[in-house]
Amino acid sequence: MEFNANKAIYLQIAEYVCDHILMETWKTNDKLPSVRELAVQLEVNPNTVMRTYDMLQQKEIIANKRGIGFFLTGDSVRNVKSYRKTVFLEEDLPLFFRNIYLLEIGLPELEQRYRQFVEQNFNQNES
Repeated sequence: MEFNANKAIYLQIAEYVCDHILMETWKTNDKLPSVRELAVQLEVNPNTVMRTYDMLQQKEIIANKRGIGFFLTGDSVRNVKSYRKTVFLEEDLPLFFRNIYLLEIGLPELEQRYRQFVEQNFNQNES
């Protein structure tokens, strides 16, 4: 995994975990890789993974079953979407709005490109 120097590694690992949940690679009630397994896989310190897991526990995305490991909660997908939506609206969207304003990109062009993106990336099976 390539890490971005502008963002804390534990937050990038949280995004990685959340991506797996949203893409359904890891499903509700699945056991997650252990702290050590994920640390080895991502080539990071186990304490960094533990910090990620602690944060995800606080957001009720994962739960620790003592002695067994970390598991996705029954509400993991809903909680991931809520968490990621908050991050997007507070961090990503203001920069996006700034760029479309400075570059004078109109809403019709954005809508057209959004529709193309969805069609190309998510409607492939509907054709």
